[in-house]
Amino acid sequence: MKMWKGVLTTVVAATMLAGCASNNAGTNDAANTGGASGEQAASGKAESVTLKMFIAQPRLKEHYDKYIADFTAKEKAEKNIDVSVQLEMPPADNASQMLKTRLASNDAPDIFAVHAINDIPSYYKAGYLEDLTSQPFVGKLLGSVKPAVTSTDGKVVAVPLETLSWGYLYNKKIFADNGLTPPTTLTEMKAIVDKLKTANITPFLLSYKESWIPQLFLPLAAGQLINSDDKEKDFVDRMNNDKGSFSEMTSMFDIIDLVNANGTNKALEVGGDDGAAAFAQGKAAMWIQGPWYAETILKSNPDLDFGVAALPINDNPNATMINLSASTSLAVSKTSKNKEVALDFINYVLDDKDSNAFFQALKFNPVATVHTFESYPWVNDATEYVKAGKSYQDPAIPQAVKDEVGKQLQSYYAGQANKEDVIKALDKAWKSFNKVNK
Repeated sequence: MKMWKGVLTTVVAATMLAGCASNNAGTNDAANTGGASGEQAASGKAESVTLKMFIAQPRLKEHYDKYIADFTAKEKAEKNIDVSVQLEMPPADNASQMLKTRLASNDAPDIFAVHAINDIPSYYKAGYLEDLTSQPFVGKLLGSVKPAVTSTDGKVVAVPLETLSWGYLYNKKIFADNGLTPPTTLTEMKAIVDKLKTANITPFLLSYKESWIPQLFLPLAAGQLINSDDKEKDFVDRMNNDKGSFSEMTSMFDIIDLVNANGTNKALEVGGDDGAAAFAQGKAAMWIQGPWYAETILKSNPDLDFGVAALPINDNPNATMINLSASTSLAVSKTSKNKEVALDFINYVLDDKDSNAFFQALKFNPVATVHTFESYPWVNDATEYVKAGKSYQDPAIPQAVKDEVGKQLQSYYAGQANKEDVIKALDKAWKSFNKVNK
């Protein structure tokens, strides 16, 4: 068993506007949820509140359930509020569209998960996110994390759960047994692929049943090109102004083709959880996936020694970098009728005492000054790249474009679309996004 077995890590942070809004929320709770009136509260009867949460991480349900149970006990003990939580955890592939539909139809959950980079700008502009700037948790956020959950006008609008340093996962034992180290160029990666195949080891695990997984190629390839090629440094800005094209990113297919040609079978029948189990069992040496699957992988094989490395996309070693990002974050609906309790939970996410165990269970990185748990080995792997100046901030590509690339790369793998089809579809998706968001 490795020395880090059983270590846990997770991170969560949140903020919300206090003051008058919070004071009014208590009145709204009683009026709109069948909660206690002032007379009932004075008589010692508990107020009842139903809190609706929407978090698209079903694989982590048991950890959320436990933390929510701890929160409801705390609310009962400290405020005499009986909180009932309705936790909705849809699969990632459907979650974004489901949430957008709910928000647009005035059926917003009280608390919902958003992607810090992809969602916050448009959701904040649409008026869906409560201002959390004055909430206690904000003062606990690490300086490197706070900007990811801050709007363009300086409002903190979510509490971050996941901060990520990622590229791809690799089986350290397989690499060590075959005298391999993570490659720095595409040519070196091809040599590793050949050596693994000679040893009858499948180089890559493919799990494309869920479209968000092949989508991961986009922020990796595009992000590294944008940050290593002066001609592409303004790519996102130009795309936002209908002046760019993914035809500039055609070279990303070099790594995609290499992975697809040297991976496990039946990729379109294998989802994330099955992929995690297969990777844990050593079915392949590498997986284009992030460490957010660490909890699931180690549940299948607690002794697996795996690392995180940067994915080469070409023969420029300076382009081989780690992606730094903040993803899953919790926001409070601006229209919630239960804001007081919602804010209590948001702050509890970064509770001085309880949040350490919660984050450890989720195996997320620390995001607050109150997080004192030890980093995982794979986090340290990624940190070495960061220390060497070989990292970049996740590019601000619209979620609609990421959704489209996932579907297109499924079709590309199946031979139902070619490179030109994919590029055309991505350009169209970005232009459509621009029309709606200008």
